[in-house]
Amino acid sequence: MRTLRIVLLLAGLALAGYGVTLFADLGPATIREVALGAVVAILLHDAVFAPLCVAAGYTAGRLVPATRWGLLTCGAVGTVTLVLVALPMLLSPATGNPSLLDRNYPLGLAAAIAISWIVLLCGHLATRRLRNRWPARPGRAP
Repeated sequence: MRTLRIVLLLAGLALAGYGVTLFADLGPATIREVALGAVVAILLHDAVFAPLCVAAGYTAGRLVPATRWGLLTCGAVGTVTLVLVALPMLLSPATGNPSLLDRNYPLGLAAAIAISWIVLLCGHLATRRLRNRWPARPGRAP
């Protein structure tokens, strides 16, 4: 196990070094834009997203039963991830070039969110059904 960790560490360091060399080849204007984008993303996360997550978690902790907390958390994380990935396409301006935005992205996002929640709920129901089928082993919590 230790050897695997060392190999993974060395591979990660090599890839990070390669990324730094690619980044250094960019012009100073591009490097400034990337740095500004990183700073804005950090500030946006700390000032907006993190407090909203705290408020949502606190509220859900009061309203959602403990047995459903894991299900809700997985669904919420998946939904937020899908929205963040789709955000550039949802917010991009409509241009005269139909090949740039050649799909109905809001409909695709809604379908992806619905499918992920359906799969999550089916998995939860299957797990609950299997758990009810077999009795708990002695010394193990149900």
